[in-house]
Amino acid sequence: MDINTFLHIVIGFIGLVCLAIPFSNDIKKINIKHIIYGILFQLVLAFLLLEIPFITAAFNYLADGVSVLQTATSEGTKFVFGYLGIVDPNNGLIFAFVILPFIIVMSSITAILWHWGILPLIVKGFSSICQRLFNIGGPIGLGGAANVFVGQVEAPLLIRPYLNKLTNKELLILMTAGMATVAGSIMVALVTLLEGQFDESTRLIQHFLTASILSVPAAIIYSNIMIPSNDVTDFDSDKAPKIYESTMDAITRGTSDGLNIAMNVGAILIAFIALVYIVDAFLGFIPNPFGDQQLSLQILLGYLFAPIAWLMGIPWQEAIVAGELLGVKTALNEFVAYISLANLEDGLLSERSKLITLYGLCGFANFSSIGILVSGISAMAPERKNDLIKVSFKALIGGTLASCMSGLVIACFI
Repeated sequence: MDINTFLHIVIGFIGLVCLAIPFSNDIKKINIKHIIYGILFQLVLAFLLLEIPFITAAFNYLADGVSVLQTATSEGTKFVFGYLGIVDPNNGLIFAFVILPFIIVMSSITAILWHWGILPLIVKGFSSICQRLFNIGGPIGLGGAANVFVGQVEAPLLIRPYLNKLTNKELLILMTAGMATVAGSIMVALVTLLEGQFDESTRLIQHFLTASILSVPAAIIYSNIMIPSNDVTDFDSDKAPKIYESTMDAITRGTSDGLNIAMNVGAILIAFIALVYIVDAFLGFIPNPFGDQQLSLQILLGYLFAPIAWLMGIPWQEAIVAGELLGVKTALNEFVAYISLANLEDGLLSERSKLITLYGLCGFANFSSIGILVSGISAMAPERKNDLIKVSFKALIGGTLASCMSGLVIACFI
């Protein structure tokens, strides 16, 4: 790493932290020690996940597992939908019949692994480290860490009995972690979507998992900045919550949940892409002050988010392109942004910048997620609805910046 890159990264960390300070309830109470611990923890995690041979070897096996999963899902899809589920290199893929089925299959597998106790073991280990480093309680440690594998509404379900007891800062951590990560059920679909855009040697599943893992401590950092507090809610017992009654119950409920997610993703994509087209049509009548290209939502978002993309470690000449993708993800959702990344013309972003951008996009932080989280959690704890609304915008800001910080962390290693 040369001196210019090093200085760029140092400025990036300072800048991304400073962006959250105006949203703090009490600047004087911000614990600098927790911020430094959090950044160092992310750097150590990234080193372990990307550089330690036996861990990278494990990700190689996981990548092989993803290939098997892709083939298995394809067989199931072809059985139900026939030729619609076949990917023709000459015609591209049909999103609804190729990408969305991965969400259904992965949701079922995630439910099985949770019921068998494999995922709870990993989550509790990661949670215990976060509790010690950041002075957070067991319920919020579990709920935050679980977002690496389950969805932003499913994670709070694991600590449902404690939702009424959580402080506003703990609610913020829960929501921010949900917005800063993507569910395990979505990851394989995103890997399949992006395979053509990245070099074959890039283990995308490794990077998606690493991005979500890194974003949890980043989410805690930003929550501690926005609502500094030492109040802690702890478990009445350390027994892992039971969600499913049997393996068959996990399969059926996981499949049903996956179907709901897939249908929602498909419906939201149709609506949002149509809305973007309508907005772009109106913007086309306005002269473009940035160049000869017709003015569009992507261009406006690109210039708005370009400084944040630069703080992530992306060179300024590529920051506007990366900023467009970050803006689309925040204004619309991560799927629309990843589709744009998948369709990006060669040469607009270097391999390094594309990988950093992948990390920056890896999260549910968008305006529609505010509604999903507030309605989902308030259904479990109705009396906390006003508190959830109060911290929801902070969660959006924190979730966005947490994913960006994960991108900056990865910039240190590539």
